[in-house]
Amino acid sequence: MSAIRKKLILVGNGMAGVRAIEHLLKLAPEAYDITIFGSEPHPNYNRIMLSSVLAGGASLDEIVINDLEWYRSFNIQLYTGHTVTSIDPVERKVHTDKGITTSYDELILATGSNPFMLPIPGAEKEGVIAFRDIKDTQIMQEVSQKYGKALVIGGGLLGLEAARGLLHLGMEVSVVHIHEYIMERQLDESASVMLRKELEAQGMKFLLKKQSEAVLGKKRVKGLLFADGSIEDADLIVMAVGIKPNVELARSSGIEVNRGIIVNDYMESSLPGIYAVGECAEHRGIAYGLVAPLYEQGAVLAKRLAGVTTEGYAGSVTSTKLKVSGVDVFSAGQFTEQPGTKALRFQDETDGVYKKLVIHGDKLIGAVLFGDTGDGAQLFSMIKKGENIKGREKELLLGISADALAPKGNRLEGMVDDEIICGCNGVSKGAIAEAITSGGCTSVGQIKACTKASASCGGCKPLVEGLLQLYAGEAAVTVKEGICGCTTLGRDEIVAEIKRMKLMTVKEVMNVLEWGNEEGCAKCRPSLNYYLGMLYPEEYIDENESRFTNERYHANIQKDGTYSVVPRIYGGVTSPAELIKIAQVAVKFDVPLVKFTGGQRLDLLGVKKEDLPRMWEELDMPSGHAYGKTLRTVKTCVGSTYCRFGTQDALGMGIRLEQAFERLNTPGKVKLAVSGCPRNCAEATIKDFGVVAIDGGWELHIGGNGGVHVRATELLCVVKTDDEVMEWASAFLQYYRENAGWNERTAQWVERVGLDSIKQALESREARLALQERIQKTLSLTTDPWKQIVNTPELRKNFEPISLPETV
Repeated sequence: MSAIRKKLILVGNGMAGVRAIEHLLKLAPEAYDITIFGSEPHPNYNRIMLSSVLAGGASLDEIVINDLEWYRSFNIQLYTGHTVTSIDPVERKVHTDKGITTSYDELILATGSNPFMLPIPGAEKEGVIAFRDIKDTQIMQEVSQKYGKALVIGGGLLGLEAARGLLHLGMEVSVVHIHEYIMERQLDESASVMLRKELEAQGMKFLLKKQSEAVLGKKRVKGLLFADGSIEDADLIVMAVGIKPNVELARSSGIEVNRGIIVNDYMESSLPGIYAVGECAEHRGIAYGLVAPLYEQGAVLAKRLAGVTTEGYAGSVTSTKLKVSGVDVFSAGQFTEQPGTKALRFQDETDGVYKKLVIHGDKLIGAVLFGDTGDGAQLFSMIKKGENIKGREKELLLGISADALAPKGNRLEGMVDDEIICGCNGVSKGAIAEAITSGGCTSVGQIKACTKASASCGGCKPLVEGLLQLYAGEAAVTVKEGICGCTTLGRDEIVAEIKRMKLMTVKEVMNVLEWGNEEGCAKCRPSLNYYLGMLYPEEYIDENESRFTNERYHANIQKDGTYSVVPRIYGGVTSPAELIKIAQVAVKFDVPLVKFTGGQRLDLLGVKKEDLPRMWEELDMPSGHAYGKTLRTVKTCVGSTYCRFGTQDALGMGIRLEQAFERLNTPGKVKLAVSGCPRNCAEATIKDFGVVAIDGGWELHIGGNGGVHVRATELLCVVKTDDEVMEWASAFLQYYRENAGWNERTAQWVERVGLDSIKQALESREARLALQERIQKTLSLTTDPWKQIVNTPELRKNFEPISLPETV
């Protein structure tokens, strides 16, 4: 006869509380009947990844840690959308806002924290929100579809991630911060300034040393008033100024609270049978907000509930390893100088690297790393252990210590078992080692499923792979990652198999090559559509359903649901008659905004979908392909035609290139430019293919990018004639088409394969002419999509005013 199970209730369905339950189920799976109450209508999800959801890098499903099936598999009674309103510690019962009353033998409070909202006039207005949960994320996504200007109050990590997400959604964003530099709790001033410059380059603005005084507007926010009297307009204000432990339930139930729920080393509150864990708990005067300490608390609590002998929780030395908007930062311990300490610094503005060590006596007590955080785990281990580093200070600063030079396996072997490998999920080296040696995990994927290590940001994956090799040895299985989660096949393997078996449709490829997801996904379907079209330009029928919305409707969709129309203007050269025609069409269709683009064209913004075919018909101009992975523009200067410095006809060369390659499908969008002299007014040296005139010829440049990650071109060759420019341009573009991965811009491709390999492939004129012949064959089969739709009634029907289909 089995023992009677105790009743365990967890109040709070967040990361800390559920992690404690996971530990408990491993230690004593039959000891408790478990009930969990969560205020949100979702299963347990990774709150750390909310910024990725906001920025569009992940969906809600992808950040769920434990899905509903997990709860069912352990017979856990889950109540989502239920808020526990009161606790009866005498009768040992809890009551919810929806009328549920449940008794308990043991009760865990994991109520987390609430966002701190500045108590300023107007903070209750519509359009003022926090950034704490899925609902906040959804509100920001909805607001971005209607409004343009956002203010984020708070220059800490959460505020910067909110700002980056809003930028990605197309809003103009300014970060308001009361301090003189951002992330002052994680970074010193030097690292903070470097981070701010990186974020400013991404489009983020900063209002520093600003104290918010009042939210302006009637019903909805219109702006923010500062203490210095200045005003900043805003359609949305996100407050990310901190958190406060959620202790109201505990306080009203007679549990002792201070800033948080006061607990001892075993996470026990002041009332018997009631525990607290996570951001709501206060241990030895500290309420932690980082995930690693909260998981350490949960491990101690789980052992206590399972009856396993354990040392109590003694507090945590915290470290922070973060990726702020694509920039790696790390800090640990006491990273600001205090009396009796000394600091060592290394700063490289060119490569964007900053390192700082803070030393007291002969011990490392703090560190800050920016740009290169590879030594973070090793430094944090030294800080926690109080290791003597006398004589090694400079080696540690520069990352060339004896430990650092040792093979990775030796360094990992020397780590203590409680060293945290995965900061996002609080997974230690020992937990991973146990999963491998006792749990039978032989791949990174299995370790991820078992321990959650590398399941979030993925930054710890190299360490997880190293531990797998260390403990599993030859039994380790390397699972190759493919172009997406539907397959383990890479780009080259897929293309080779399509050629070998002459597969002719997206569905056929996925079926024959045994796709894990038989319908594919938004990553693989468009890429397969491109590869098939590139390999079989004459035979393959393009699958419109495997393209994104912009490419299906041949116009760029805007955040308000309207579209922009960009007609082709060859080389940026037009005529008065053409300008008049464009203006007349803009007036006829009530276009709200006409803008000159960076590629010397006119963009007609705010066009309704149902008006697109009629507008194209009235314009009677080719599509500028401003919406697809195609040739976008060929930017020019006036060259020798008018400029006194010009040495070649840049206008003529630009028009010839654009007329030759318009409508060309490519792995990523392609931009060209022609400068008529080395003064380079057309900015040819930051384009995918740039042509710069010199005395007696042309320089040909490749692999440039003028976007967020600016990359200067590399010189491919120098030629003498216009025909040679066309020959080399044709060969380069076709070689890129045939060898780059889908969605891989030339900048990334050239950097990956190397300039020398491209030069070698194009060195032979015979090879160049063969490539030129293939690109001309492809181009001869293309048609202008605007004219095709205008002249085909069946295609025009797709633009009738019905609801917009979902993108793939």
